[in-house]
Amino acid sequence: MTKSGEAHGVKEKVMDQKAQKEKVEYVEGLDLDAMPPGHAARFMVELVQDPLGRALRVPVMVLKGKKSGPVVGIVGALHGNELNGIRVIHQLFARTDVSKLRGTLVAINVANVPGYLMHQREFMEGTDLNHIMPGKEGGNEAQVYAYRLFHRIVKQFDYLLDLHTASFGRINSLYIRADMTHPITARMAYLQRPQIILHNPPNDQTLRGSAMEQEIPAITIEIGNPHLFQANFIQRSLIGIRATLSELGMLPKKGKLVAGPEPIICRKSQWLYTTTGGILEVFPGVVEMVEEGQLVAQVRNIFGDIVEEYHAPFAGIVIGKSTDPAAQTGARILHLGQLAQPDEMAQFYRRELNSMLS
Repeated sequence: MTKSGEAHGVKEKVMDQKAQKEKVEYVEGLDLDAMPPGHAARFMVELVQDPLGRALRVPVMVLKGKKSGPVVGIVGALHGNELNGIRVIHQLFARTDVSKLRGTLVAINVANVPGYLMHQREFMEGTDLNHIMPGKEGGNEAQVYAYRLFHRIVKQFDYLLDLHTASFGRINSLYIRADMTHPITARMAYLQRPQIILHNPPNDQTLRGSAMEQEIPAITIEIGNPHLFQANFIQRSLIGIRATLSELGMLPKKGKLVAGPEPIICRKSQWLYTTTGGILEVFPGVVEMVEEGQLVAQVRNIFGDIVEEYHAPFAGIVIGKSTDPAAQTGARILHLGQLAQPDEMAQFYRRELNSMLS
């Protein structure tokens, strides 16, 4: 923020603590139908309780337009150390005029509250919430938390954008995970104007996969690096999400959207892992193209001798990579995407040939 209190062209005022509390409603579930049209609201939605019986709540922001339309949901920090998405949500809501909005915009600012408070990726006892969706009603604490998050909030969405970053010790490009054979999710992916799109059918227990099982079109937006704010990626993600809202007719279109450079489309990807422990050095940068057989990393022992070398198993693009030199056996090296070939691209929806509204 500048000295004048202006962040990226949006004037912001310091809010006192009393006003902050008055603007928040404490609820056990999100009832969008009960909200009046043309209304903005902030909620703390209760999911579980701690051993003292205190409620553990997730922060939710809602803008409900005067005219009916789709419900678009945005989820931030499902992994507690992945924070770029939080700032994307802040700026999106600051720049969206509810009087001009058609439909409803919902954001879960921090989905994994325990992980966020503990500065860690996982839930409080080490469970990855993005591997157990949509949770279990009568399960353990993490399963119940995931179940209530999904059923009390996410199931009300018509579209989902799940915001992530790399985790500690790694860095990412700005890339999208989406089913590129699905016309709506393919269009959502292209509208983000990312560096890379990874074709990734939702066939697991991720939040995106669980949403797709409920016929909620969903994509995952990977916004760079963990536990920091990256202004460039935040701004690019904000533009992509607003373009999605405009495409859905929720926001007025301001001229024709500039398509930008064609993203690299990957048919699949693979993480490379170390087979021994030591000092890891990864050579190619993020979004760098590598050839099959190219040397991509070395591991040295603590005295500086090279003990292992790693080569690219196929030609592709570096989606993400490790930045942590201290590597144990089985440590991640880099995330390599394999480019889609022309015959495979024919099975995917192309940027210029599909519309979410057609």
